[in-house]
Amino acid sequence: MFDAVVVGAGPNGLTAAVELARRGFSVALFEAKDTVGGGARTEELTLPGFLHDPCSAAHPLGISSPAFRALPLERYGLEWLHSQLPMAHPFPDGSAAVLARSVAETAASFGPRDAGAYRRLVEPFLPHWDTLVRDFMSLPLTALPRDPVTLARFGLTGLPPSTWLTRRFRDEPAKTVFAGLVAHVMAPLTGFATGAIGLIFALAAHARGWPVARGGSQAISDALAGYLKDLGGEIHTDYEVKRLDDLPPARAYVFDTSPTALARIAGFGGYYDNYRYGAGVFKVDYALDGPVPWTAHEPRSATTVQIGADSAEIGAALRAASRENRAPDRPFMITVQPSIVDPTRAPEGKQVFWAYGHVPSGWTGDLTDPIERQLERFAPGFRDRVLARATFGPPQLAVRNANYVGGDIGTGAFAGLQVMLRPKLSLSPYTTPHPAIFICSSATPPGPGVHGMSGHNAAKAVWRRLRGQR
Repeated sequence: MFDAVVVGAGPNGLTAAVELARRGFSVALFEAKDTVGGGARTEELTLPGFLHDPCSAAHPLGISSPAFRALPLERYGLEWLHSQLPMAHPFPDGSAAVLARSVAETAASFGPRDAGAYRRLVEPFLPHWDTLVRDFMSLPLTALPRDPVTLARFGLTGLPPSTWLTRRFRDEPAKTVFAGLVAHVMAPLTGFATGAIGLIFALAAHARGWPVARGGSQAISDALAGYLKDLGGEIHTDYEVKRLDDLPPARAYVFDTSPTALARIAGFGGYYDNYRYGAGVFKVDYALDGPVPWTAHEPRSATTVQIGADSAEIGAALRAASRENRAPDRPFMITVQPSIVDPTRAPEGKQVFWAYGHVPSGWTGDLTDPIERQLERFAPGFRDRVLARATFGPPQLAVRNANYVGGDIGTGAFAGLQVMLRPKLSLSPYTTPHPAIFICSSATPPGPGVHGMSGHNAAKAVWRRLRGQR
């Protein structure tokens, strides 16, 4: 009998397995696909030699993750690569704002009327980043705050809607950048705690950057898997779990799955029926015959580039996908160009490019043309660089990763009380109706992102139970 069996080898499932194995528990991990990775994979999706990330690509929360930073992942091949600028946001007139490692450089890109307001917003938190991100990502009640004063101040600033936070800015560049940062979690700009999302991403850029992993996001998963094997953990791929009887006997079971999948497998009936999934995404991976021809010069040296003309256009795109049940005419897009820092991702002189826009849950249309029309606004001649493309709408994303219900890459809507209280109203969100069954996916706090903290937090609940049994 194993001490713990983990189902799902995404970053959270792998992290949960590693944390338990580090503490001397016997662990076996089961994954339905033929490789580990979940939302952190790398594959040849277009042409031979072009290595694409089917889901996550840039990792501002990964490099800052307290869970990852406590593990020797560099020994297992993980290397973070940083571009000159963590993020750039071009505008239709050929200018751009940036998130640079330097607060001063970032503030200057917003213009003289907002530079001081931006510095006053971020500078009080930056010296406390390591404790703040640990406290923020360990909630709720998985660990006592190390710096409750800073955490409380952050909450007062970030819990209101992002539109409240951006009232301190007078001009559009700063408002637009923050709107784009909020859109990373596919939340309407007027939603609860959206100010915190924008602020966390901005602070992450200044504190540790927005890197990519050398060789692709698969390197993160492979590093976790390599460490788990060295700790004595077992990994079984091509093993789909449809019911609990498919798994070997164990004292605890940990699921890196959606809540609805867990309810189906464990026989929990309608326990998670009130859990809501959010908007989906339409994603395109490109093989390019050279770099993206951005009009502005700043995006040419940034791995991540946000695409949206202004905050109103970004807000309209989010409302269309999440509330109006239609695809936006001018989608807001997050794009990543890893080849500018990692030449191993494509043949010499070529590049890979990653882009997605928001669409309604389960949408079956084709957003390729609106995406490329948006790109042409900021990079005229983009289509001429395209050698091949691979497109994935919500149905295709859900097939590739069962956690992406309706194409929701966050495994749950970031809205209302579900922002903080997911997947159920509970002080122990990682537990379930069965005392030996736990959930550790992005449906639990702190939510979406390749950071492993949901797995880390869930592992704490598991080892407390296992330690008590001993």
